[in-house]
Amino acid sequence: MAENNKKSAVNPIILIGILFFIFGFITWLNSVLIPYLKLACELNNLEAYLVAFSFYISYFVMAIPSSWILNKTGFKKGMSVGLIVIAVGALVFIPAALSRQYILFLLGLFIQGSGLALLQTASNPYITILGPPESAAKRISIMGISNKIAGAIAPIILGAVALKDADGLKAKLAGMDAATKIIQLNELASRVILPYIIIVIVLLILAAIIYYSRLPEIDTDKEDPATEGSTSGKTSVFQFPHLLLGAFTLFLYVGAEVIAGDTVINYGSAQGIALSSAKFFTTATLVCMIVGYLAGIICIPKYFSQETAMKICALLGLIFSVLALITTGFTSVLMISLLGLANSLIWPAIWPMALAGLGRFTKIGSSLLIMGIAGGAVIPLAYGALADAYNLQHAYIILIPIYLMIGYYAISGHKSGRTVKN
Repeated sequence: MAENNKKSAVNPIILIGILFFIFGFITWLNSVLIPYLKLACELNNLEAYLVAFSFYISYFVMAIPSSWILNKTGFKKGMSVGLIVIAVGALVFIPAALSRQYILFLLGLFIQGSGLALLQTASNPYITILGPPESAAKRISIMGISNKIAGAIAPIILGAVALKDADGLKAKLAGMDAATKIIQLNELASRVILPYIIIVIVLLILAAIIYYSRLPEIDTDKEDPATEGSTSGKTSVFQFPHLLLGAFTLFLYVGAEVIAGDTVINYGSAQGIALSSAKFFTTATLVCMIVGYLAGIICIPKYFSQETAMKICALLGLIFSVLALITTGFTSVLMISLLGLANSLIWPAIWPMALAGLGRFTKIGSSLLIMGIAGGAVIPLAYGALADAYNLQHAYIILIPIYLMIGYYAISGHKSGRTVKN
């Protein structure tokens, strides 16, 4: 019987792994879209980072509605719906490119983010429940590696199309008359049409595969006996300070992760590195995250705890951020890419620390954490405003208080309002 269960779990895990690959691929396309749309739609830094805002704010808007949708559809159908919604958002890029209307690009990104919010709300708890609890951390880490491999590939693929000869075009635009400039920018905008048509087709095929698959439905309405009774006397999720601090810390962390991945190409260009080379820096950032995930799989909990890993990550984040501020050129840009290593083990540490002891409030607690992903909308926008007011390098000072807060949560914030056994 155990052998049969093990075999039956293989296909579901592979399918969910594909979904996590899709998350990473769609999400990290933004790192190329920011410099691409900045050029094609003639934007300043603040306007360009509306790409991240439009994409990530959908997590805040859709976190609670996603749980309602999943209650109606179940996990499997909900995942299919999420893929279809992402496909609709990708489809919006076609009229956006044809008209070179930035607002349409932003609408497409918001719709894509909404579909991803639904998929994240379904798949994160699903992969945790799909299999024995003692191996859940390993499954989450494997999903994370799948996600980041896709994130490393995505900027290279889209960058090869969207940013081809972008440096030469950037130099020529200044000397063009208005009519010629419009023609050139329209041609640049049209480059994303074919890639996004392919993305739409792939998403719809995957939605059909998920819908007709034998993915098991899992009942999550029953409270875990291990936590039953631990919430005695609690009437609201807001009575768990460690959860609220965790959601705020996750909000800041996602902002830092998005800054590290989505601004580094633009920053490399500003430091005098050609876009043809700078487009690889996001891939380097994601490779650093993969290295961190692998280190976590090997070392946690055998050599150190999740809490210790988070403390180390916060310290590395502070060191790399300071070095990015006080160095220049390739070294400074490299420090931003190395933030991928600092960020790698924060996400898997925050979730169990923030949800510990929530019992029957675990679902709504998870929704609050999903809403925290909106940090990827707000923090990069603040970075963009600082970049316009000062410069792209000095704007990275925003990372210092973020990593200090992450360090605080790892040291004592996760213990707030609850008894933690030593």
